Amino acid sequence: MADNDNLTQRYMAAMNKIAKWRSVLAGQQLGTRPLGDPECDAVRDHREATILQRVELTAVSKLLIDKGVFTVEELQQGMIDECALLEQDYQKKFPGMRATDTGIEYDRRAVHTMRHWKP
Repeated sequence: MADNDNLTQRYMAAMNKIAKWRSVLAGQQLGTRPLGDPECDAVRDHREATILQRVELTAVSKLLIDKGVFTVEELQQGMIDECALLEQDYQKKFPGMRATDTGIEYDRRAVHTMRHWKP
């Protein structure tokens, strides 16, 4: 039981430590703002979720590869396939835009797509 307690403590410490980066990432996006600023608090919350999801997904993928459930190559192909599907979804959601190797490419339909976006 003591080993499990130690593991749980190390797990919580590691998760809390990596989540501290939320403030740096929020500051990069919005500039320095105090705790309690609603916009920055929301960005910090979102960044924390993104950080922890990355850690969790990477850990699960590594465990599945290590246990022989799938190979690195199968994971890479699966991710390539999912990128293509998500690209199609984004192109439907944002007509006139598509991702390229150098950035987002816009055509004349993008003006209509972005007409209500804030400047």
